[in-house]
Amino acid sequence: MAAMEMTEKLTLGLGPMDQTHVEFVDAYNRLLGVTGAELLAAMDDFIAHSVEHFDQENRWMAQIGFPGCHKAEHDRVLAVCRDVRKRMERGDVALGRQLIQELPLWFDNHVATMDAALASYIQSIDYDTETGEIRNPPKEDGEEGGSCCTPPAAATPAESQPA
Repeated sequence: MAAMEMTEKLTLGLGPMDQTHVEFVDAYNRLLGVTGAELLAAMDDFIAHSVEHFDQENRWMAQIGFPGCHKAEHDRVLAVCRDVRKRMERGDVALGRQLIQELPLWFDNHVATMDAALASYIQSIDYDTETGEIRNPPKEDGEEGGSCCTPPAAATPAESQPA
């Protein structure tokens, strides 16, 4: 399996999110080339990172009222990782390797869709991820409450670009 690389497509222009993506790539890459107890330890580290990573985004989403399907995907991925980890411990290393092989594809898609929508919305409302302050709240004109993983009242990338 090839190492995952931190590419431009995984960089969304939101510093704390981009840093967490670097850490995700690093945690993933530690899964490669290890076996036995080292693989289980690397999987434990990967899961621990993912919990922190997803909790960070989930806190942001809760604070800004972002749709819950993004959190639901985090929950599903963690459930799969934890289940596969248990099976690996019981000897099903092939299933663990299958998960490891498929994680980059999932992550690329997740970043390009759900994380990109979240980052765009955070930027459009000028949300400070450190303080939780929303400096440019969405208008209260009934435009809020977007559909699953469509940010409420978010500016689209085309709208946020200067003309």
